[in-house]
Amino acid sequence: MNKVFAILVLAVGTVFSASAQDKMMKDATVKTVALEQTAGEFTQKQITVSEGTYVFDITNNGVGHDVGFVLVKKGKDVSKPENHIQTAYVTKPVKTGASQTSKPTKLEKGEYVYFCPLNPTSTDNTLIVK
Repeated sequence: MNKVFAILVLAVGTVFSASAQDKMMKDATVKTVALEQTAGEFTQKQITVSEGTYVFDITNNGVGHDVGFVLVKKGKDVSKPENHIQTAYVTKPVKTGASQTSKPTKLEKGEYVYFCPLNPTSTDNTLIVK
């Protein structure tokens, strides 16, 4: 009986998981913001996008160590993790020559700053959402 219950739970979980993935794949409203890091900086200093849902695709172009990505609403203290938009974090550190993406992140109108906590990039990089 326990085996039947375990199989049923696994099957139901798989159906719900597949359904959620299908919905994300069909949701054409998720767009990508591609950013590249080199030693000490992002190559894109300012980006303007429309309000909506985005994933951040971060590329490590020869930095020589892992990089990451932090997004914060402009005016908030960037040194405090509670101010970071955590869905915008890359899913794991980005190794040299590789790319990683964030989870889908809903962006509302306003200004944001972005930086890397592992590669001493400026916090003057601006993302404007219109």
